[in-house]
Amino acid sequence: MATTESALKEATTVIEGALGAALVDYSSGMALGTVGGGKDLDLSVAAAGNTDVVRAKVRTMEQLGLKDSIEDILITLGSQYHLIRLMKGRGANGLFLYLALDKDRANLAMARHQLKKIEAELEV
Repeated sequence: MATTESALKEATTVIEGALGAALVDYSSGMALGTVGGGKDLDLSVAAAGNTDVVRAKVRTMEQLGLKDSIEDILITLGSQYHLIRLMKGRGANGLFLYLALDKDRANLAMARHQLKKIEAELEV
């Protein structure tokens, strides 16, 4: 089982085109850990903002009466992909992994696959 720090480091080193990663508590909007980012990508701001996205989608699913779960949410920008993967399993309820990718360097299908693997190995 991986720790938060090692899982986020793996995400930013193994996943091609990764710009930054965070583990976020969407009940509070707080980042529990971050790796990467920079002046153009403030991961604390991204964590809080993406919390609103997750809450809105969860609320919409409830209003629609959908009895399903969210695997991931993709936001496509001109030069980046922002991938939000809701965590499942014991102790992980209310958490999501956030990954920002350089669109020109990333393979989105591989990034989703690798982030799913990292999530499965993460011990929270």
